[in-house]
Formats: sequence, structure tokens, C-alpha cells
Amino acid sequence: MAIGEDLGLKETGGCACGAAHESLPELDARAIPHAIRHASIKGALGSLRSGEAMVLVAPHDPIPLLQQIETEAPGTYTVEYLTRGPEAWRLQFTRR
Repeated sequence: MAIGEDLGLKETGGCACGAAHESLPELDARAIPHAIRHASIKGALGSLRSGEAMVLVAPHDPIPLLQQIETEAPGTYTVEYLTRGPEAWRLQFTRR
């Protein structure tokens, strides 16, 4: 098992060297226990540098999380819905 696999983290391309990669890292929040889900997602987002992006896979439309993020870090991320349910929502977060 790769490091982070148990948390639903998947490196979908490249490493953290800062070079351009064809695909984005993806965090599947469905695999994270609910009690620590928001904190885990915010930690992953916090690791992004300006211009970097990641994809979040959520079990529902994460409107409460989006509101939390915007309240705590106004204007820091752009968010684009890639898929809207019904079984999973996929959102791309890009740090400004």
C-alpha cells in the first residue's frame, strides 16, 4: 500500500518537484472518516502553492465546505465543478 492510500490520496501524475504534469493530484474524500474530513481537505488545499491545483472527490455537493474555505481564506482558491453527482462530485481547486 502506498503512503496516503488509506486516506484516499492518489497521485495521478508526477511528483512535488514543481514541474508541470499532465494530470492533477486527486483526493477522494469518500475514504476519509467524516470526523476529520474537512480538516484533511483543508490541509491538502493548504499545501498547494500559487498556481497549483488538485481535484476533490466528494460524496455530496460540498457547499458547507466551500463556505468554510471562503470564510477562512477569502479569494484564495478558484473552484470548478468537473462532475455533479449523483454518486460523486468532482471539483478542481486552484490556488490563486
